[in-house]
Amino acid sequence: MEHFHRYPATYVGEVMIRVENLQRSIAFYTEVIGFKVLKQTESTAVFTADGDTALLTIVQSENIQPKQPRTTGLYHFALLLPSRADLGSIIQHFINTGVRLQGASDHLVSEALYLADPDGNGIEIYTDRPSNQWNWNGAEVEMASIALDVEDLIKEGRDVRWHGLPKETLMGHIHLHVSELKGTEDFYTKGLGFEVVTRYGGQALFISTERYHHHIGLNTWNGVGAPAPAENMVGLEWFSLVFPSEEKKLSVVARLKSLGNRVELLDNGQYFALDPSGNKIKLV
Repeated sequence: MEHFHRYPATYVGEVMIRVENLQRSIAFYTEVIGFKVLKQTESTAVFTADGDTALLTIVQSENIQPKQPRTTGLYHFALLLPSRADLGSIIQHFINTGVRLQGASDHLVSEALYLADPDGNGIEIYTDRPSNQWNWNGAEVEMASIALDVEDLIKEGRDVRWHGLPKETLMGHIHLHVSELKGTEDFYTKGLGFEVVTRYGGQALFISTERYHHHIGLNTWNGVGAPAPAENMVGLEWFSLVFPSEEKKLSVVARLKSLGNRVELLDNGQYFALDPSGNKIKLV
């Protein structure tokens, strides 16, 4: 694993999503995706790959409503596997268990599978190509979506038996639906300190720290002006951004406030910020 998900990068650590049926989702995230349950209550389950670090939390809120189309919120969260062989192994597991994928792409910087959980929350499972093979044009990294060589991946993974997610699995990035890009770009770059590394026409941008291909993707594919989802709707509750130090985190909090953004400090000392589209971010 390279240095993109540890000090001094700022990266996505954990994601919390709302689901309609907790037990159904626990079965999916353990049996299909391969997480272990770290802890569980009547309404929540926290998942881990290494037995220690929380990567995903699901919550069944009261009066939960199904996912509505054409809102802002989660496009997908992305689990980063340590090797190509691990990706090949999970493809074989999906074939063996009859899991339906929504897509599979070679993005030049990475190789990726796409699927959804039982509620329609989007999931990407991917592995990175070594960063010395990424092609940079100045400040922009070259990405594309071409056909994934599934056969080659399966061949590479044939000696790796699938036992669930490898313990080195990370939350690699998150991709969000937003209502517009200009104010959103200002919030994430001027406010949170990310850099734009790729633009897709006027409809999407990819941002990162430490020259990763992206820690966050932002798009207006659900329509410019898309409304925020209702608070009790299936989808994103929050995602966490891990800053390299407490000092850095507090300076970002101050900067967000000075730019007119809402930052809440909860009684337990946790900071939450809202992006211009209502996506909630836990600052850690």
